[in-house]
Amino acid sequence: MELCSKKKLHALSLAEKIQVLELLDESKMSQSEVARRFQVSQPQISRICKNKEKLLADWCSGTANRERKRKRESKYSGIDEALLCWYHIAQAKAWEVTGPMLLHKAKELADIMGQDFVPSIGWLVRWKRRNNVGFGARHVVVSPFTPELPPPAPTPQAQLPLSLKDFSPEDIFGCAEVPLLYRAVPGRAGVCDRVQVLLCANSRGTEKRRVLVSGLQAAPRCFFGVSSEALPASYHPDLAIPWSEWLAQFDRDMGRQGRQVALLLAARVVEELAGLPGLGHVKLLPLSAASTTPSLPSSVVQAFKAHYRRRLLGKLAAVQSERAGTSLAEAGAGITVLDALHMAAAAWAKVPLQLIVSSFVQEGLAPGKTALAPHKASEMPPVPGGLSLEEFSRFVDLEGEEPVSGVCKEEVGTEDQGGGGEDVLEPLPTKADALRALGTLRRWIECKGTGPELFANFYACEEEVERLCCL
Repeated sequence: MELCSKKKLHALSLAEKIQVLELLDESKMSQSEVARRFQVSQPQISRICKNKEKLLADWCSGTANRERKRKRESKYSGIDEALLCWYHIAQAKAWEVTGPMLLHKAKELADIMGQDFVPSIGWLVRWKRRNNVGFGARHVVVSPFTPELPPPAPTPQAQLPLSLKDFSPEDIFGCAEVPLLYRAVPGRAGVCDRVQVLLCANSRGTEKRRVLVSGLQAAPRCFFGVSSEALPASYHPDLAIPWSEWLAQFDRDMGRQGRQVALLLAARVVEELAGLPGLGHVKLLPLSAASTTPSLPSSVVQAFKAHYRRRLLGKLAAVQSERAGTSLAEAGAGITVLDALHMAAAAWAKVPLQLIVSSFVQEGLAPGKTALAPHKASEMPPVPGGLSLEEFSRFVDLEGEEPVSGVCKEEVGTEDQGGGGEDVLEPLPTKADALRALGTLRRWIECKGTGPELFANFYACEEEVERLCCL
């Protein structure tokens, strides 16, 4: 009797997984057809699609072993990551790094972390294989920062000026002030609709700072009864970004994590902060005033604005469908600063990690090899219905056009548009109102015949609302 042999598992390397993703994106082949081509199972292709963002981030980083088939996590992952950060810094400084030096540094880091760990030669070999580390050519990063003149008579002990190469990619942050016409509609924008949005992220895309929105109104009525701690973004009642307060909070957050990070800023902003008390954990790196390199890659800002505009158009379309005969401009008048806060936070969350990684590398703001060219679909959201690609692109860049002048009035929400002229605030919703709203929403979803994914999201929301009602 012939014994059945167990089917041999065929694992794909990182390079092959990227080929799978490109094949699925660029052709009309199904997952089953791609699985047959690579001689693997369909579930394995499905797992590759599920981990798409992480795989692209590893590929763009330039440090992952592209021929490695399985990525087994080390038992001492904290020491692994800390040693890799130190190694990147040593490479950037052109140090001669040897095996014994890495073993000594690993032991030193383990002692700092309070872990009972003695690195061996075998561990070092596996660490180098995991992180694609070799003692060959070093990556050199061309810095776009303002050059600093060397001292007239440098001594051998003199320290180099602080620059980009002194930080690992995880600790390099970029930020940008983004002017935003938060309730503008295609072809029409009012001067009173402008807010300033502060975006900040690290070059690996793994950390996005909380969005800050600055506006003209000191106390918008839409914030009545709202807990600022519960909001996904912060609001400042002045168009000018409160750099001192924001940087102080950033410094405290990094201090709690025991980190030293670099923050890329425009030279103009750094000059304005000349009198700021010293920051212990955030080092400001000013970009040259003559440099065209932005402190946060322009493609990242563009993606944020595109996601915001698409979300805004979706909200306006929903208002129009509810009230027949309402024009787009009338629907836009009901958008409040509080709505803008939520839409800005949602848009920032949708900016993909791989776009941030590749953009920082392409702008020369982070070390790494030339990034895999991201597909346009991953950078920009789909064009909303009723607009051509050209019209939507123009709508995304609406801040560059001349706004309609007029007298600035306090915004009114959709609940205030009934007239009457009295300054009456709507009562705050009760627990009973929240539970009734949940029942109404579930019934509406049931009648629409949507898929199970929407119900899964609803159940999570329902559970959290019910928990809050019990507090």
